[in-house]
Amino acid sequence: FLAEFRETRAAQDFFATCRSPKLCCELTLQPLRRFPLDAAIIFSDILVVPQALGMEVVMVPGKGPTFPEPLKEVEDLLKLRQKVDVTAELGYVFQAITLTRHSLEGKVPLIGFSGAPWTLMSYMIEGGGSTTMSKAKSWLYRHPEASHQLLRLLADVVTDYLVGQVAAGAQALQLFESHAGHLGPEQFQEFALPYIRDIARGVKSKLKAEALPLVPMIVFAKDAHYALSDLAQAGYEVVGLDWTIRPQEARAQTGKNITLQGNLDPCALYAPKEKIGELVKKMLEGFGTQRYIANLGHGLYPDMNPEHVGAFVEAVHAHSRHINKH
Repeated sequence: FLAEFRETRAAQDFFATCRSPKLCCELTLQPLRRFPLDAAIIFSDILVVPQALGMEVVMVPGKGPTFPEPLKEVEDLLKLRQKVDVTAELGYVFQAITLTRHSLEGKVPLIGFSGAPWTLMSYMIEGGGSTTMSKAKSWLYRHPEASHQLLRLLADVVTDYLVGQVAAGAQALQLFESHAGHLGPEQFQEFALPYIRDIARGVKSKLKAEALPLVPMIVFAKDAHYALSDLAQAGYEVVGLDWTIRPQEARAQTGKNITLQGNLDPCALYAPKEKIGELVKKMLEGFGTQRYIANLGHGLYPDMNPEHVGAFVEAVHAHSRHINKH
């Protein structure tokens, strides 16, 4: 949604940009030059992980990420790299993190991230975005063993990838289970949650073993209200929320020791600035200012007005100060 972002990106292909540490650093810093934000998140994409496994992914203008050869049959799993050297395959992300961390000069912390196994698997089978995820879900019903095999492979790579991000300088980590909403409670319990848990456990034990800092971890499973209490016990310090749940309900399900992140409807930023202020005030009153990270309930859209993003950030700071005083 930033003009300077579009300008920087215009010169080359999306994934070529992801592979340029210098450009990733620039794109990560751009929002911070405009807004008084409290953290930076590294510019990258969740689909660099399937690329590391040997799959081709291209960004098609107007369509989004596309896999020319998605996984169709169980035998296709044999085409994937079974052992991934994350430094060899994803070292460009680590370089981008180190460069950005130095460029930030301690002003704000830097967040690294990855897609979660089920979300990555769904892209690898669907070949791109999908409203139903019917191809990927059919694997869960028809090929449960192969599905677990793929999810395990992804979980192992994601664990190493996140540890590598901390070694490179990331000060917090976020795991995005963006397609959780396509699963019901039972499938989430079987095919998503165990791997989300394993990643938290695996990352923490490897960070300890490598004498790296134990950084806070955030899990965001979009549309998974049915799993909030499980996610709160999955080993993450922060649970991200989409905009379809009330703060009080989320707090009741996650308990007092978890930090919540979210959850203004991104489309609220189309509203007039005064209205954005009112909505932020209501959101902050619902969550309270402790164990809470104010955020949107999902991403921004390209046609959003940067001034309205600024109004959101200003409103968060103003109302937080007011609540904390009183």
